[in-house]
Amino acid sequence: MLLRERAPAKVNLTLHVLGRRDDGYHDLDSLTAFAGCAADALTLDPASPFGLTVDGPFARPAGDGDDNLVLKAARALAGRVHGLTLGAFALTKRIPVAAGLGGGSADAAAALRLLAQLNGLANDDHRLLDAAAEAGSDVPVCLRSRAARMTGRGEVVTPVEIAPTPAVLMNPMRPTPTAEVFRALGLAPGETRDGDAPPEDAAAWIARGRNDLEAAAVRIAPEIAAGLLMLASQTGCRTARMSGSGATVFGLFGTAQEARRAARALAKAAPAWWVRSTMLR
Repeated sequence: MLLRERAPAKVNLTLHVLGRRDDGYHDLDSLTAFAGCAADALTLDPASPFGLTVDGPFARPAGDGDDNLVLKAARALAGRVHGLTLGAFALTKRIPVAAGLGGGSADAAAALRLLAQLNGLANDDHRLLDAAAEAGSDVPVCLRSRAARMTGRGEVVTPVEIAPTPAVLMNPMRPTPTAEVFRALGLAPGETRDGDAPPEDAAAWIARGRNDLEAAAVRIAPEIAAGLLMLASQTGCRTARMSGSGATVFGLFGTAQEARRAARALAKAAPAWWVRSTMLR
């Protein structure tokens, strides 16, 4: 029996960098949400040998080798669950790679959900959560794929309630590798920054928030600044900001109709960009 899971894109509505740790990781505080209409698709065939095949518009940059996070997550769980039943994964890659949307992490989380379903593991099984943290900093928040606050290097996840929010996502089809952007940020080991206590109201949190990686990413990919200007100029756009380490930018809108109208206009104005209207939750 073929098992199926969606792997929705993660959007960092805010991303505050609080410092660089001595182990090389950065301490973060981020409000995240997930896109309803921008997602990869993953299947698991328990009757076939363990492995991964990848198709879809972004199959080539995603790759199907051992460094793919789907395989890394599966091996991390197999190392913790004796006799874990695996199988053949097939990934349809629709989310741009190295785009600030956590696509690889979303795929890894989907793989863990499929393996949990196949092997009768509870969603809160500590072995599942530990495997997610080993696979990557964004994988724990992607396990639930609902709005949450990420802290630490991303492994501390606290659910947050936000109203479904219409949005437009734009990517200039230029990768911005996370490590490169953090290097451009230039924090020294042990250097810290003061954090802001998030407001109790999520809407205020979003409005007052920022993405501390935005300026560094713009130096690497100036197209990000152009995308932010294009989004901000659209009727109904309330907030325009970069997600993650870029280069995807997003605009939040008052209504789904405004978001769809803006996406059509932006796709026409910037035909080389990847543009999607969606609902964030």
